[in-house]
Amino acid sequence: MTIFAKTTMPPFPKNQRVVRIALVYTGILVVFAVTQLFSFDQFLVVVRDFALPGGKPGAYFLATVIVIAEVFALPFLLRMQVSVAMRYLSMAMGWLVALLWTGITVWLVATNSNVTNLGMFGDVVSFIPGWLSVFCSLGLVGLSVVASLGMWPNPRKK
Repeated sequence: MTIFAKTTMPPFPKNQRVVRIALVYTGILVVFAVTQLFSFDQFLVVVRDFALPGGKPGAYFLATVIVIAEVFALPFLLRMQVSVAMRYLSMAMGWLVALLWTGITVWLVATNSNVTNLGMFGDVVSFIPGWLSVFCSLGLVGLSVVASLGMWPNPRKK
């Protein structure tokens, strides 16, 4: 018995198109994470301006969870050699990122917020909330679903 998790190779994906879709989603998440971390102190202010329930502590917690989830989604999407539990966690983080951004964009559109920056790219690039941002975040949901279904962590049984 070993106390360390055993790393395994990821199962084969359904097809190469799924791998390319996962790489596109990976690229998007890397750009999000790098730009948010580049100006993290300003990213906290951007998220605080959303006026989400929970106030300032909730906004700071949400900003931290978003960045951590974006980073932890990468091992699954890049098909790294990790444990099966980590592969499932990483896949769930990919879903969480997409769902959080969808929830945030829908919240900002529904409340007619006066926010001028959505924060997907931190404070580096301003992305105005609106219906376009809702559709972009729904595109993230689609990318995460296709990547998850095509590269499911458990090997397929015949």
